[in-house]
Amino acid sequence: MTERVQAVPGRRAVMGVGAAVLGTAAIGLTGTARAAGTTAERSGGHGGSGHRLDLPVPTVIGHRGTSGYRPEHTLGSYQLALDMGAHIIEQDLVPTRDGHLVCRHENDITATTDVSAHPGFASRRTTKTVDGVPLTGWFTEDFTLAELKTLRAKERIPGNRQKNTLYDGRWEIPTFEEVLRWADREGRRRGKPVWLYVETKHPTYFRGLGLGLEERLVKLLRRYDRHRAQSPLILQSFEPSSIQRLSKLVATPRVVLLSGAGTQPWDFKASGDPRTTDDLVRPAGLKWMASFAQGIGPTLDLIIPKDGSGRLAEPTTLVRDAHAQGLILHPYTMRNENTFLPADFRRGTDPNAYGDAFGAFAAYFATGIDGIFSDNPDTALLAAADFAGK
Repeated sequence: MTERVQAVPGRRAVMGVGAAVLGTAAIGLTGTARAAGTTAERSGGHGGSGHRLDLPVPTVIGHRGTSGYRPEHTLGSYQLALDMGAHIIEQDLVPTRDGHLVCRHENDITATTDVSAHPGFASRRTTKTVDGVPLTGWFTEDFTLAELKTLRAKERIPGNRQKNTLYDGRWEIPTFEEVLRWADREGRRRGKPVWLYVETKHPTYFRGLGLGLEERLVKLLRRYDRHRAQSPLILQSFEPSSIQRLSKLVATPRVVLLSGAGTQPWDFKASGDPRTTDDLVRPAGLKWMASFAQGIGPTLDLIIPKDGSGRLAEPTTLVRDAHAQGLILHPYTMRNENTFLPADFRRGTDPNAYGDAFGAFAAYFATGIDGIFSDNPDTALLAAADFAGK
């Protein structure tokens, strides 16, 4: 990717107030570098074509929909995220045995469906090793789509989110094609596109099973006209090779997800690549990712680490360094409950009670990130509006 540096407007010059809580300030992706604290246009990696994300800054991404309020990756969770005003709504994709892409955070559906209550599927319970981790349960790749459609979704962490269990059994597992149709219908009804943020889960593992994700995903993107540089969709993966593969097939904007310090992408382990996340967040690693992606999705701890007591320490230089390479940053994941917040923003002794989420959002937004994944889009939108108004 050829980088072209030019003067860019200040961050607040491209912010506005409008749809939902924020307006339609744009994150540009058309070939110019960006300095920390500014919004600019950045280059696309597909055939030299530019990208432009007409999204507010900070962008609020509905993590698995509204998983703070509804069982994750259900049409009910996605619809609530849209109704709340989330700028983008996330889907994680895994395959069925017969090659359909369905929306689940993991292929292990033990905790997110009622599969254990179906005696006919008892024999499907098995132990597998997925990305080096042994897991025992039920897995999507052992079910046909028709079989999965007999299951119902349920709350993944009922101990933390007891109120969400009210909705257990209400929705089935959606296919990604059903989500695309839903997004198109809602887009026509609202008069503007519904943005989707789509992750390939465990792509190396599934390719080894003959269930490669990227080609199946691209077929659907082309069918629903979301394969272009200007399409209202962002692709993401924790495996850089999956994003590289997608970059050769579609012009849709792409983001590389990054786990915690010291970890290693599974495709690197599988291929013998010695690099770790520590290498990827250095300037050379960021420059490499910018050659085929338009952004990164780091864990929040890569933006602001925590000290030994779990409180926020000094921010790293990642935001500045990534922006210098023309990359946007969409870190993950903000949740309202005390147990998920940095220690300095917890309130009271109940781990499941809400803490000072607004304070935590303010700290992360102050680093110059371009957006954030949140289980509670309504809270994130208010916090983003507070930040934009300063």
